[in-house]
Amino acid sequence: MKLDRSAVEYTPGNVGAIAKRAEDRGYDGFWLAETKHDPFLALSGAAAATERIELGTAIAVAFARNPMTVATTANDLQLLSEGRFNLGLGSQVEAHITKRFSMPWSKPAARMREFVLAIKAIWHAWETGERLAFRGEFYLHTLMTPFFDPGPNPHGTPPIYLAGVGERMTEVAGEVADGFLCHNFTTERYLREVTLPALRRGRAKAGKTLEGFEISGPVFAASTDEEIADVKRQIAFYGSTPAYKPVLDLHGWGELHEQLHRMSRRQQWAEMSELISDDVLTEFAVVGPADTVTAALLDRYGDVVTRISPSANVLQQDPAQRPEK
Repeated sequence: MKLDRSAVEYTPGNVGAIAKRAEDRGYDGFWLAETKHDPFLALSGAAAATERIELGTAIAVAFARNPMTVATTANDLQLLSEGRFNLGLGSQVEAHITKRFSMPWSKPAARMREFVLAIKAIWHAWETGERLAFRGEFYLHTLMTPFFDPGPNPHGTPPIYLAGVGERMTEVAGEVADGFLCHNFTTERYLREVTLPALRRGRAKAGKTLEGFEISGPVFAASTDEEIADVKRQIAFYGSTPAYKPVLDLHGWGELHEQLHRMSRRQQWAEMSELISDDVLTEFAVVGPADTVTAALLDRYGDVVTRISPSANVLQQDPAQRPEK
């Protein structure tokens, strides 16, 4: 099992130092979320500051962009990092795509499937010199003149990871991607009963199995009162989002979503975490003293995920604490 470090709070100025510390501490991967800064730009700094560690976006918002711009940027980062880049994509939710990015939203799973296939078609044209001729329902890419063609990447094309919660998006990931990024807002039960079967269905569509398919598990973990409070805030925030309601429904907590959603509409962000009981907390998070968290992570996820990224600092004191599958 690979042990990754993720960063949500970073700046383009300090991300190189953060990535270098992760590399020096023995982490296998360093992933950036797209929140306040562009993760692609920031990872260029991380690539320059490191030599060994894998780098990835977890996630970059696909529908805020188009396949050509993503294909080009990912290709450049693969060059800059000398083959260490992983392209992690997610759909975001409709309100952000239409109201924050002012981009179209429709049939997200079908659109994402086509988005990934279009990227692969663009890379294939660059690798082989064959004519670019991608025609889909959402995207059209049929023009590639030599002036704009970077040619084959000496480090190959980067792996593509897709993030998902719902079954349809998860199936798409299994069918067209190289790996899957589990959302923090998941539970062991949801992962085993919903996510894995959907991935297997997607892999079957492609005539493949889960053998060699990467599953990355960003996991809520907490050892201190401060970390527990932060995790509760995050669970409450995600739990208020309609797209993530199926996770709560599986546990019979659909009413919790309704309460959180109403409070979010009233901007009661500070009070929402008070609704997260200890039972809910321990389903979503590994909680306990730092020296027990590794074993707990293995018990829950050791036979499922191929790489793991705890949310807290509980595994960051000593690289020897890395979980071994």
